[in-house]
Amino acid sequence: MANIQNNLQAIRQRIDNAALRCGRKPGEIRLVAVSKRIGLSAIEQANRAGQTIFGENYMQEAKEKIEQFQGTDAEWHFIGHIQSNKARDVAALIDMVHTVDRIKLAKALNRHAGEYNRKISVLVQVNVGEETQKAGILPGNAEELVRSLRDFPQLEVKGLMTMPPFKSNPEEVRPYFRILRKLAEDFSAKGLFRDSNRFELSMGMSGDFEVAVEEGATLVRVGTAIFGERPALSV
Repeated sequence: MANIQNNLQAIRQRIDNAALRCGRKPGEIRLVAVSKRIGLSAIEQANRAGQTIFGENYMQEAKEKIEQFQGTDAEWHFIGHIQSNKARDVAALIDMVHTVDRIKLAKALNRHAGEYNRKISVLVQVNVGEETQKAGILPGNAEELVRSLRDFPQLEVKGLMTMPPFKSNPEEVRPYFRILRKLAEDFSAKGLFRDSNRFELSMGMSGDFEVAVEEGATLVRVGTAIFGERPALSV
């Protein structure tokens, strides 16, 4: 396992430098450590090194980890596609959902969150590259969905999320991040988010998070650069 503490320190420094380059305050950007298929010992190392936000893609795996970290300062974000039959567990255990992209899912999350007397922070996932193989609502339909989510009292819509097309050169991803930021600025000006003074932008991963920060990211999702290569999925 890579030296997680040193990796975290290096990534935070790169985030800070990217923020300062574009006149932002480094404290505006939070790091989400993508911990899918990462063992408990590595997550514990990261937590001891000051990392508090962890991002999971698979609810059964996340559930087991969250149980182990009860009573700590760990915060759990869900960053993967949510199947309807997992909405109850997500509503019970997750602090922020990055991947709301349809009304059916929002209804399920709202209903189950009400059963647990919880409010959940949510982001609307936007498919900025309009790729058929990816989840997320198309940019032209995003405003209608965000407006509809205001009808669900247990969901607090905080902003937007995207997974842009893969590009080996981070600069080629910049236009997609810019699209998301401009959408969020428009929605914020219309009062569509929970907080009228700020919004969340979840964008940027290990290979392009600095460009994402320069384009306005408030949450960057980094896994490999922290934990190293993940173990292969068992078959």
